[in-house]
Amino acid sequence: MHVAHLSLQDFRSYATAEVALEPGVTAFVGPNGQGKTNLVEAVGYVASHGSHRAATDAPLVRQGALRAIVRAGVVKDERKALIELEINPGKANRARLNRSPVPRPREILGMLRTVLFAPEDLALVKGDPGERRRFMDELLTARAPRFAAVRSDYDRVLKQRNALLKSAAAHRRAPGAEVISTLEVWDSHLARTGSELLAARLELVAALGPLVSKAYAAIAPGGGAADITYKSSLGDAELSTDRAQLGELLLAGVAEARKQELERGVSLVGPHRDELVLRLGDLPARGYASHGESWSFALGLRLGAFDLLRADGDDPVLILDDVFAELDAGRRARLAEMVSPAEQVLITAAVPADVPGELTGASYTVSDGEVTRD
Repeated sequence: MHVAHLSLQDFRSYATAEVALEPGVTAFVGPNGQGKTNLVEAVGYVASHGSHRAATDAPLVRQGALRAIVRAGVVKDERKALIELEINPGKANRARLNRSPVPRPREILGMLRTVLFAPEDLALVKGDPGERRRFMDELLTARAPRFAAVRSDYDRVLKQRNALLKSAAAHRRAPGAEVISTLEVWDSHLARTGSELLAARLELVAALGPLVSKAYAAIAPGGGAADITYKSSLGDAELSTDRAQLGELLLAGVAEARKQELERGVSLVGPHRDELVLRLGDLPARGYASHGESWSFALGLRLGAFDLLRADGDDPVLILDDVFAELDAGRRARLAEMVSPAEQVLITAAVPADVPGELTGASYTVSDGEVTRD
């Protein structure tokens, strides 16, 4: 799988841009603030329908424009597809596949798969649990696009349940039978959608863990063993991946937390409260890992994700946004060796010297919003 052409209209800093791409390594080189990251961000957006730099779509639209359009020509198993996304902040986005509209943008998820590593990924190690939950859920969706609907259903249930709890808490008195009855309905919905998401995350972490450990050991040999485990809001309960059993545990968990939830007005049990625990040796990575160790662990998570997606049958496009400048010579060379076999690697760098010599290929200069093939 690779991107053969990228076309932008009113995306970030670009009024228009047309970039021809090919398999192998492509480097976008230029000073900071010139638009390099905007290009690879657009590729990542086509794959995930989200940005690694912005929580909403509004910053993706060029100032003064009403919408942005991103088109990507994708080649998979020698078959070509044209994916088009129209980004409409505050409104529904639109999508086309081979110039034909699709009912919902998420129906084209999976047509392009990417793994993107950027400086923002330090938050995977140093940030709040929400960053790691998002990492798991985005990887789930990359592997099986149907999980976009599962996540959406769970978020909808959680929003409705929280609204009911908040309303009950605001009245500062024991809720009536009608409130409890309605809450029990939302409990069952939370257990149903939550068990599906929880089981998938448990399966994901079991498959991903050895790959992350291997990737970290390759990047930072002798730096201790990297390990990931899943921590559930269900406490010490032994968890299987049986959906029915997990549903029963979630129902029991929310029943046990009922009094606290009604007092605090928020859902306290479910996948939205879970954590992906990262450990380096015997210590948690968060709070104990050095900057270099945190950087290497975040890289290990992304490279593990790349290997997992590759094992599913297709090489995802690997995107390394301003990565090599942060690495010492040894880690830079080891990372270059690890990623060079990928079908397509897109790199951004401030200066040519930041691109390892092992990664030879096409090069573009990005300056003043212009993208020029060297």
